[in-house]
Amino acid sequence: MKAKVNKDVCIGCNLCADNCPEVFQMQGELAVVIAETVPSEAEETCRETAQNCPVEAIIIEE
Repeated sequence: MKAKVNKDVCIGCNLCADNCPEVFQMQGELAVVIAETVPSEAEETCRETAQNCPVEAIIIEE
């Protein structure tokens, strides 16, 4: 599973970095993915984080 952040949509709310720091971190005012492949133990949290993104900037690829 892989995650991506659409930087054109991201508003930098920090939700993803707070909820799933194994995969996301803030870089300036935007979120970035720090894990090329989502660790198996973080997959569920990553999916929930994507669903809760207020602007749907997180893309999950199975």
